[in-house]
Amino acid sequence: LLCFLLVTPLDVIKTRLQAQSNPFPRGKCFVYSNGLMDHICVCENGDSKAWYKKTEHFKGTLDAFVKITQKEGIKSLWSGLPPTLIMALPTTVIYFTCYDQLSEALKSRLGKDNEYIPVLAGSLSRFGSVTVVSPLELIRTRMQYRKLSYKQLYTCVSSKVATDGWFSLWRGWSSTVLRDVPFSAMYWYNYERFKKMMCKEVGAREPTFFIAFTSGAASGSIAAVITLPFDVVKTQRQTELWESETLKIPQRDCTSTWAVMRKIVAKNGIAGLFAGIIPRLFKVAPACAIMISTYEYGKSFFSHLNEKMNQRP
Repeated sequence: LLCFLLVTPLDVIKTRLQAQSNPFPRGKCFVYSNGLMDHICVCENGDSKAWYKKTEHFKGTLDAFVKITQKEGIKSLWSGLPPTLIMALPTTVIYFTCYDQLSEALKSRLGKDNEYIPVLAGSLSRFGSVTVVSPLELIRTRMQYRKLSYKQLYTCVSSKVATDGWFSLWRGWSSTVLRDVPFSAMYWYNYERFKKMMCKEVGAREPTFFIAFTSGAASGSIAAVITLPFDVVKTQRQTELWESETLKIPQRDCTSTWAVMRKIVAKNGIAGLFAGIIPRLFKVAPACAIMISTYEYGKSFFSHLNEKMNQRP
């Protein structure tokens, strides 16, 4: 619970940075605002003096934090926390339970020291958990993208389900899988390697809290950077529902993950695929560290407790 309370503001800022539109689209610039509307002129030769910037455009993490706090209030930084907490329980239970069970099953077939076990077990367990909680992920993204009441959210989602069916709640599932499955594979592979290296270095048979914490933070950071482009695509595809139903913006044609990536690169360059990298790192590194160190400590504690219980006459 403490982990989610600490990292949710960073997740909100990351989502806003990824979902925001470019304030100066190619070939256009905003030159004047009278308080009611923006006047746009086409800048073919780039000579126009553009000084107006949309207030919702964020220059970076700190700028987003200040503007969201000033304009919407400090509580907006915890938008989407209820579905995040609801989503955390089934995700964590499914994910870690499946990982442990799959790891043990694969060890009996491939050998205890096979280095590909964390990759296979992590990928399969994440695939299952992502599929189960994908609708909650969709709702959480909507609530973080704009300040939205539960009544507005219900109206938005129900109208979409009535139009496109229940499968619309799994919008962004493919890009989420492309983000989370490789993330999980890299995370567990690097975590197990870092853990073994550090245990060997200090001569410990089991990972201490510090070893698990450090290994989790390092492996989480590496995986977060590599999979960030898929996180950007997921955010943009899921926010389309909010734009369509609430802002009455015509729904864009369904395109593949790779097509969305090409559009992002064409509009904002390669840097567009790594929008929100700083808040994502500040969110993922401590979250992974706290989660895995708590998990390892709990597993070790209950394992020793069971041994003591079994040794009693």
